[in-house]
Amino acid sequence: MRVGAFVLAAQFPGQGAGEALHRAVRTAEVSEEAGLDSVWLAEHHFVPYGVCPSAVTLAALLLGRTRRLRVGTAVTVLPSTHPVALGEQTALLHLTSGGRFTLGVGRGGPWVDLEVFGGGLEAYESGFPADLDLLRRWLSASRVAGDGERHGFREVAVVPRPSDSLDGDAPPPEVIVACTSPASVRMAAERGLPMLLGMHCGDEEKAAMVALWRRTAREAGYGAPYVAAAGHVSAGVCQLADRTADARETLVKNMPGWFRQGLDAHVTVDGRKRAMRDPVAYTELLCALHPVGTPALAADRLAATAERTGITRFALMAEGSGDLAATEENVRRLGAEVLPRLG
Repeated sequence: MRVGAFVLAAQFPGQGAGEALHRAVRTAEVSEEAGLDSVWLAEHHFVPYGVCPSAVTLAALLLGRTRRLRVGTAVTVLPSTHPVALGEQTALLHLTSGGRFTLGVGRGGPWVDLEVFGGGLEAYESGFPADLDLLRRWLSASRVAGDGERHGFREVAVVPRPSDSLDGDAPPPEVIVACTSPASVRMAAERGLPMLLGMHCGDEEKAAMVALWRRTAREAGYGAPYVAAAGHVSAGVCQLADRTADARETLVKNMPGWFRQGLDAHVTVDGRKRAMRDPVAYTELLCALHPVGTPALAADRLAATAERTGITRFALMAEGSGDLAATEENVRRLGAEVLPRLG
């Protein structure tokens, strides 16, 4: 089982962006010290829900600050960037980090980002598969031409190529896809790409998505060993305390204010109506679904999720208190008191 931290750089009420980003960097540094496997970096634009606007840029910083930790994006919003530019950045981080970088991509939401960055609503509603395929060609070929409606260009050389590692036999960069619907699950499976599943999903829903992914991947011609070894990632929340009630109280006290401030700031590009979850009810749901409680309870929940879903990689948000010292302690306890129980 591989357990990492999910870093949102969340800006809680009363905090500045600098405080949130400092906590994000420290979370990664302490994660390596505590023996966690990875950190996964969220990306958001124009909202305090998360104040990291470029997960790839923050990943570069953290890859330079760490020596063992795998660093992934969770996720880079593909409709808001050019697939070739993202491919170049991915190759650069892959080669300079010794293969420690994972690129997670998703289509984001129908937010004003699409207007600001010029992708438009079409990029969100229908352009993601073609953009993903162009990105994947860039990460595997020596020369690439763009023949799509959104990205058309003459053939150019791929420089640097992800395969141009010093030892010459490094695996290609890992790419994962955020999946929130059966259509996105099938799209990822047809390409053999593992999924990142959101923290709002319970074990039953995640198990169903994994089952659909496996069926679709086999139908697409992927062999049983490849399908079985797919490294899907389950996002969640982790808050540890000596008493479960105290862990839950920490999150219920602090997370609703962040949800209310952060989620309410999203603006749709086309004026469509959107419904926001009740912040307290959503926090309580997350406490019920994820490792929130004593270290023993947390280990049991992670083991149960792995058994029910087949997922053995986890990205756990540890900053739900909104406090730097409490977040660092939470990460250290995750490494010292939960990981050993998982074997």
